[in-house]
Amino acid sequence: MPTPPHLVIAVDGPAASGKGTIARALARHYGLPHLDTGKLYRAVGLAVRLAGQDPNDSDAATAAALALDPELLDDPDLMSGDNAQHASIVSAHPPVRAALLAVQRAFAAQPGGAVLDGRDIGTVIAPDASAKLFVTALPEIRADRRHRELSAKGDFASLASVLADIEARDARDSGRSTAPLVRAAGAALLDTSELSIDAAVQRAIALVQAAISRDGQQQV
Repeated sequence: MPTPPHLVIAVDGPAASGKGTIARALARHYGLPHLDTGKLYRAVGLAVRLAGQDPNDSDAATAAALALDPELLDDPDLMSGDNAQHASIVSAHPPVRAALLAVQRAFAAQPGGAVLDGRDIGTVIAPDASAKLFVTALPEIRADRRHRELSAKGDFASLASVLADIEARDARDSGRSTAPLVRAAGAALLDTSELSIDAAVQRAIALVQAAISRDGQQQV
């Protein structure tokens, strides 16, 4: 089955599920640009932190989103554990999500398509995506992955605290009123708990190919 002329791949899932790694691999495989939408919310959270403001303040977070500085996307603190907390909190504000909606949809609409990963790609950003994946893993597995990732960066938080953070983020992401983390209609489930990175990527490619094939058959 040939690749469609405009291929949009939506990759959703909770923190440390492997969705970012899989999305980047899919982008390389299909020669498409990739957007980690979570970095946009991390940048908003970082802007709020740098301004000394409260991430629970919707007005402050929305102002940061509307005036987002692209340079923050390359800030060394963007991916820190502390900033992850702020990102999760600001992302729950509906006005913040609305402020970043156009940026994400424009990325998906570019010629040729794109791969986007986040928590509401298949449900809100690109509901008509050519292929949708929902990547997940057991909380304990995800906490161990994130703990090793943070330790490698010199952030020596305890495994228990990382697990507590993962579970708190899951609750916020799934329980928010606007664009909650849910499996989109038609999204293929990919549980990476027991898969190596290579195996997870190969499975993701197979699922995308199956989605493309189904779409092609429906258009015949």
